[in-house]
Order: sequence, then C-alpha cells, then structure tokens
Amino acid sequence: MTATAPRIRQLPLVRLLFVTAVLVCGLFGTLSGTASAHAALTGSDPKDGAVVDVAPKDVTLTFSEQIAMGDNSIRVLDPTSKRVDVAKMRDLSGGGTVRYAVDLKPGLPDGTYTVAWQAVSADSHPVSGAFTFSVGAPSKTTATVPDQEAGGGLVGTLYDTVRYLSYAGFVLLVGGAAFILACWQRGASVRPLQRLVVGGWVTLTAATLVLLLLRTPYTGSGKLGDAFDLGGLADVLDTKTGAALVSRLLLLGAAALFVAVLFGAYAKRVTETESGTKAEAESGTGAESGTDDGEGSGGAGSEAEKAKADLTFGLGLGGTVVAAGIAGTWALSEHASTGIQTGLAMPLDVLHLLAVAAWLGGLVSLLTVLHRTPDIERAAVRRFSRIAFTSVVVLALTGLYQAWRQVGSWSALTDTSYGRLLLVKVALIAVLLCAAWFSRRWTGLLGERTTAGTQAEEEAEAEAGGEAVDGAGETSDPERAAQLARQRTALATARKKRDRDADTERSGLRRSVLIEACVALVVLAVTTALTGTEPGRTQEKEAGRPGTEAAAPAPARPVSLTEPFDTGGANGKGTVRLTLDPARSGDNLMHVWIDDPAGKPMDVPEVKVAYTLKSEQIGPLPVVPERLAPGHWSASSVQIPMPGDWHLQVTVRTSDIDQTTIEKNVKIG
Repeated sequence: MTATAPRIRQLPLVRLLFVTAVLVCGLFGTLSGTASAHAALTGSDPKDGAVVDVAPKDVTLTFSEQIAMGDNSIRVLDPTSKRVDVAKMRDLSGGGTVRYAVDLKPGLPDGTYTVAWQAVSADSHPVSGAFTFSVGAPSKTTATVPDQEAGGGLVGTLYDTVRYLSYAGFVLLVGGAAFILACWQRGASVRPLQRLVVGGWVTLTAATLVLLLLRTPYTGSGKLGDAFDLGGLADVLDTKTGAALVSRLLLLGAAALFVAVLFGAYAKRVTETESGTKAEAESGTGAESGTDDGEGSGGAGSEAEKAKADLTFGLGLGGTVVAAGIAGTWALSEHASTGIQTGLAMPLDVLHLLAVAAWLGGLVSLLTVLHRTPDIERAAVRRFSRIAFTSVVVLALTGLYQAWRQVGSWSALTDTSYGRLLLVKVALIAVLLCAAWFSRRWTGLLGERTTAGTQAEEEAEAEAGGEAVDGAGETSDPERAAQLARQRTALATARKKRDRDADTERSGLRRSVLIEACVALVVLAVTTALTGTEPGRTQEKEAGRPGTEAAAPAPARPVSLTEPFDTGGANGKGTVRLTLDPARSGDNLMHVWIDDPAGKPMDVPEVKVAYTLKSEQIGPLPVVPERLAPGHWSASSVQIPMPGDWHLQVTVRTSDIDQTTIEKNVKIG
C-alpha cells in the first residue's frame, strides 16, 4: 500500500508505471552499488608455478583491496601435506598496497609446495584460493586443499539463512513499532501486534547471536563445530563485523526496554485516555453544566491527552535513534563502508534500511490486524498508506545515489548470476507494486460501520449483554455467573467475526495486502542472496581516468585458444584447447580440453591456468579447473576484474616432473 488520498487513489496508469520505473532503477543502483568487489589475489612471491633454486624464507601474497586475515589464514604445505609455515602472519601493507607474508621453516627440501589462503574481503565476504611453487624441481604432491569455496557448504547455507532471519526480525521489530506509534496507537494493546513486534525482537537477537558464532567457520575452516571455538570467537570480536554484531546486541538491549514501555506504560496510557474521552462524550454535560466536577473532568482529560502526546513523542524519538543504530551496524560493517564517499553512503544506507522496515514491517502489521481484528479504523489504514508511499520514494532516491556511486554494467544483467538474480527481483518488485495499487483502491472504498442493520445488531447484543449482567448480579451461584460471562464473551467474539466476514471492502484489502506480504518475503530472500553474490560490472576508476576510453563491448563469441604443447617427457605431446565464456569482466565459464597427437582425449595429472593484466599489474590470478572427464577440465565463476589485454598461461603436467606452460595474449571485455 503506497497512497491514501482520493487524488492519489485515482493515480493514472502512466504515473503508476513511472513510479515503478523509478523504483526499479533505484533498486538496480542500490544493489549494484552496495556490493563491493570481492578481494582478489593479484600477486605472490614466489609466483604460481614458479621453480626456484633455493627455498624462500617466506611467502608473500598481494591482494587487490583491504582484507582481514588471521594467523592461520595462509598455510604452506609440503609434498606430503604437512605444514611448513610458522603460522605467524606478517602484515606488510603500506603505500596503497595490501600485502601479507608468512615465514617458512628453514632447510626445506626440494619439491612442490602448495600455498592455501583464505581471507575476508572489505565487503565482509570470505574469499580463498591456492597455488603451488617448486623448490629445485617439481615433484609429486599429496597436499590437499578444501574443495568448496570459502563461505560455501552447510555453514554458508546456514549463515545466509540466519542473515535472512536477521533482516526479517529487524523489519518486524522496527516496522511493527512504527505502525503502532504513527498509524494506530490503540494497537499497543492488541495482542497479535504485541506478539509480532516481540517476535521480531527475539528473531533479530537470536539471529545476531548465531551469526556471531557462525562467523568463525564461515570465514575460516567451514566446519560447523568451529562455531564454539572460543579462540576463533575472540578473533571475530577483533574484526569490524564482530564489533558490529556486538554493538547490535547492545542496541537490542535498549530496544527491549523500548518494547516494554510501548506495551506497558504506553498501552495503559492510550487505553485510559480513550476511556476518559469516551466517558466525556457520553456524559456531554460536564463542561456545559459549569460544575466543579465538569471543569475537573475536562482538565483531567486535557492532562491525560498531553501526557500521552509527550510519551508518544519520547517513544518515537528514542525508537528512531535505536532503530537507526541497529541499521547502522549493517552500514558500518558491510558494503556502504567501502568505496567512495563512505561518509555519505553510510547514512543513506541507514535511511534505506529504515524505509524498508517502515514499508514491509508496516505491511505485515496491517495484514495481522486485518486478519485478527476488525477494529482498525479507516484513518489508520490511510496513515500507513502515506508512510508506505514516502518509504517507496526514499528507497528510489537512495538507490539512485548508489547507482551513481558505483554503477553496474547493464550487459551483465543477463550474463552473470548476479544480473539474473537482479532481474528476478525487479520482476517481483513490479508484482509488489501492482498488488499495492489494488490495495490502494480497496483503501479508498473502505468505510466505517454505520449501517442501521449493524447498529440494530449492536443494540440487540448490548441488550442481551445487559440482561446477562443483570442475571449475573441477581444470582449467587458462581457457576451461573461464570456461564453468563462466557456467553457475553462468545457474543462479542461472534459479532467481531461476523463484522470481519461481512465487510467486503476489508476482505478485499486483506487479500491484496496478503499478496503484498508474500511477495515481500520473497523479495527479502532474493535481496539476501544478492548481497552475497559478486556483482557483474566494470570498474568505475577505469572510466574516470582522463584519456581512458570506455571498454569495448564483449565479443559475440567466447575467447578460444588452441595450442600444441610438449613437456619433453614420454607421452608429453598434445594439444590444449581452452574457451572462456562470455570473456568479459565478472563471472566467466572456462573449459580446457587436452588432446593427444591423434586427437583423442588425453588424461594428464594436472592442468592450471593463470590470467595476468600486466598494464595494471594485476595477477597472475590462478585458476585450478576441476576434472570432469578424461581430457576435459572446467572452472565456473572465473573472476575477471576488468576488461583489457590479458596474458594467459596454461600449465600442463604430464608426469611428476614433466610440465610446460603455454602463454598467449587474449582480449577480454
């Protein structure tokens, strides 16, 4: 629901489509801009595949952006898979370069060594990789590294699920409380709304605790049992994300106090104020009679209204501060805290999250009220519609800013998994706005219960209730009194159910709001998936350099390479065929085929590929493809940071000591 006034209710279809287009553009900008690039290994010493005469004293890794690493983030394994590093990492970063090193044990024998690394990039997502180098000459190695990517597997699934629940809890907590204070203050005494807001607080608190525990295996070993490693938890607390999660827990303590006051003192104050106003309206004689009682009654009512207004203002101000603080724990630890203009991006990200909570959380609150009680007034529904419309505008504007801040590549919409997920979300947003348009129409038709038939039913039920009260007063039998009380409760419940079922406008509004809420849940799930997906885009710094031309469009066909090789050993001759699809910046799919001189598949012990952009001093970026079948290897999600003339190296090993590297320049992007 996004509007209320009659002039807005008659919004032409063209204007509705315009609002939809603005929101879609805003969402594209927000999602493309908020997800920073994952860190990439841009260099190492020794280099991948290098053969050195003397064992180095240390291994140095260089990354494309700032990362977080622990003492066990870099592991060096000998040919028998035993660690030969001292497990004490050194930070050599400086002068705009991100570099880490780990010392090696002295006197390492000849052979092939494996370097496995894992880290957390500036956007809070884990990254990992591995490469090899040899001392003296290559040798057979049994060293193994984890097959799954960092942040994947069961731990990754659990982590993403809990992240979704944390967003949902925030939306219910903040949106439900805002709905009560700004739209329907009497809802503070309604039990279903109380359960909704408290449930949001419990969900967000529990999810934050679980995220804190899962952070160690998510960014480290990937083993679920490490969630209870106290040493790992201490390391997490020293990171930006760990500090943000702890801050969120502290703010949730303040939120618990807010909820207690909202459903305690505030609910009582609202009830007393309404009861006093109703009593004055029924008497109607206090002020007119000029008696002392009348004057006192009017003064008391005025004081009660003032006290309620002051408490409403205090709760609204305090709740906004706490909600903004909780939203800030996301902004300070994730995407908005990296890149350009972070001083502006982080406040706008907080505003974006608050707008999401006000819209979607209020939507779920309205749905709960419409299904559980018919008492909500038309004015309350219309107030929420105005708030929802404002939230949509805020979402569009903040998204447009993010689009300017770090825009994504439009061509990547169909060529990357990120782009395809984004298209799914755009389609869901379109459905959501269509449902909101129907809700807006039902809101305009929504009326008050003023029919003569309804009034007659109420009078008849009131008379029956009065007789029941009289009967209860006359009888001295406790069982009879309890029976009459149950009858009064049953009458009231039946009347409310009949009102709810007979009101066609409210029924139509409930159905449309239900559709909105269901679509919103799916949108939230897609958003959670998008925040953990690498966006397909061109790097903004390349487009902004003076004299730098925009990157040429990607070729219509994938890059292909066909080259003969000879490792020098027995059965060491053959042909390498490689394809990279779609051969542009972002995600790519790589296939490698090895054929013998007769053109038949040739199975070799190892195939490795590396990409280097020498003009920008990026790389080599190692890729270790997975064997699919004899003579066929493949690697998905091959990340190419930017377009350019890349130097491609394909290393083929045909025995324990026989290998060769084929090199060729290819145009990517």
